[in-house]
Amino acid sequence: MEKSDIVNVSGRRVEKGRYVAPLLKGLAYTLKNFFSRPVTLQYPQEKTERSKRWRGLHRLNVDENGKLKCVACGLCARICPSQAITIIPYEDEGGTRYPKKFVIDELRCIYCGFCQEACPKGAISLTQVYDYIDYHRSDFIFDIEKLKNPKQFEFKGK
Repeated sequence: MEKSDIVNVSGRRVEKGRYVAPLLKGLAYTLKNFFSRPVTLQYPQEKTERSKRWRGLHRLNVDENGKLKCVACGLCARICPSQAITIIPYEDEGGTRYPKKFVIDELRCIYCGFCQEACPKGAISLTQVYDYIDYHRSDFIFDIEKLKNPKQFEFKGK
């Protein structure tokens, strides 16, 4: 091998012509994928499948009588790392506790799921809804009425 057959490429010494085979291999791979079916989905008509463990918008669960399961213990608000949950408890004459005000700021939430795990009554859960959009920050603050049915906010498209 003569000195003229060796090329210095980024500090390495490579023989001339040794880069052609990898280049052709890369081009073949590109062309193979170029003519295969597209992987783009036509969103919002087609949506990706989400895992069963996906954590989207919050929901306050109700019992069989239609009452909130939440007893306003405040564990979810205390465990929330982003402090996105605000609860104001209320207790009636019979000693039954329920939230007078329950607010989740969905923009602050990091969707960690700690609130769902901490709730002793199973009153809060995270849904599969991931595509809630709006124009104002105030629309991302969910109160009790919004939290009862987050599916209504799922993006349907045009």
